[in-house]
Amino acid sequence: MVYRAVVVEDEETAGAAHAAYLERLGFEVVGVARSGRDAVRTLARHTDVDLVLLDLKLPDTHGLQLLAHLRVAGVDADVIAVTSVREVEAVRQAVSQGVVAYLIKPFSFAAFKTKIEQYVAYRDQLDAQPTSVAQSDVDAMLRTLRPHRSAEALPKGLSPETVGLVVRAVQDGGPLSAGEAAERVGTSRVTARRYLEHLVDTGVAERRTRHGGSGRPEIEYVWR
Repeated sequence: MVYRAVVVEDEETAGAAHAAYLERLGFEVVGVARSGRDAVRTLARHTDVDLVLLDLKLPDTHGLQLLAHLRVAGVDADVIAVTSVREVEAVRQAVSQGVVAYLIKPFSFAAFKTKIEQYVAYRDQLDAQPTSVAQSDVDAMLRTLRPHRSAEALPKGLSPETVGLVVRAVQDGGPLSAGEAAERVGTSRVTARRYLEHLVDTGVAERRTRHGGSGRPEIEYVWR
């Protein structure tokens, strides 16, 4: 599924960069707004937007005030704050208003990619659920948004980019053995197993024993 996004960013260069980042990650960017007023107009035209990247420092309003206005207006798109605002109170208010992630400027493309892939994994799981879910389903979806370890705290030798590839492989094609994951991601079997074991260690995947065939039982990995 292709998710649709709007970027709200008053700096023209930054807005264009964020839109390009999203497009590289498979999103359809339907608008780049440079003020709160522009954001309201853009989201009134595009009512099926999935994600808003929201700067909190806008020339005509605070981003959180804009978010409150959008919610009253019926805009239910998910929001990721992308901002230089570091105050704890701003973070608290952002979370209380339902912001699903908070990315502090300046950041690398790798950090941006990690946040967006976490969001996509969450949405993919959410959209695949039936109308009623169990507690374990809710826990699994929220773990996707807020994994136990951040990309900055990865064990030595593991990269956020490859973690994201392995996560998507397990989510989309699991259960997978290390060999099957290696084929999907384009790494060696040993490397794939390291990443799969990392997912187990962080609680987002689990090991199972695959029986059958003429050989020994094989370990496979499945998204929790």
